[in-house]
Amino acid sequence: MALQDKLDALKADFEGGRFPLKPTREALDTMHHATAELIASGQAQRAKKAGDAAPEFLLKDPGGKPVSSRDLLAKGPLVVSFYRGVWCPYCNLELQALQAALPEIAMRGASLVAISPQIAPNSRKSQRDNKLSFPILSDVRSEVADAFGIRFALPDDLVALYKSFKNDLPTFNDDPSWVLPMPARYVIGRDGIIAYAEVNPDYTHRPDPSELLPVLDRLRAGRAA
Repeated sequence: MALQDKLDALKADFEGGRFPLKPTREALDTMHHATAELIASGQAQRAKKAGDAAPEFLLKDPGGKPVSSRDLLAKGPLVVSFYRGVWCPYCNLELQALQAALPEIAMRGASLVAISPQIAPNSRKSQRDNKLSFPILSDVRSEVADAFGIRFALPDDLVALYKSFKNDLPTFNDDPSWVLPMPARYVIGRDGIIAYAEVNPDYTHRPDPSELLPVLDRLRAGRAA
């Protein structure tokens, strides 16, 4: 099943009240309105896109080891996936889909990292629960997300709703500011230029990992040429 089909089924189950957490109509309206406002803001169109230079980053993996984009790009192209956190079931489905695609990504000489604002223990939980073999990096205060243009502040009514859901982002992220990255996926060439960008202001929509493979094939062909 394609990733988006899984995400659509998850959304239908959640909104249909088939999860232990059963949202009210008012709660769903708040969530839909916040997504619509973020789409209407046009921020996704202003984020880093194909052809732009990718911001460099140096972030820590769950074990505290620094991971440098420059070092990864010295080995080959880099796939970067920004996600909201372990508490987001849509993000977990995406991470599982990326894990399934990892052999195809690695076969094309590329590395894969995921970046979230959460603290290391939550990244370890993401890796454990989703059986990931690629690193999750902690983006403290979403500073790298901001450099890519995808950090946004949650509106007050959504903050109140998340609190009622026990989605305590200040604790998850060790950051009092209630900011998140828009889910985004990038392919960065060895020259540091973004070859593919997909930014999703609607967090229930994510591109299928299979979309990455032709991009990586083109990068590899260009290097061979």
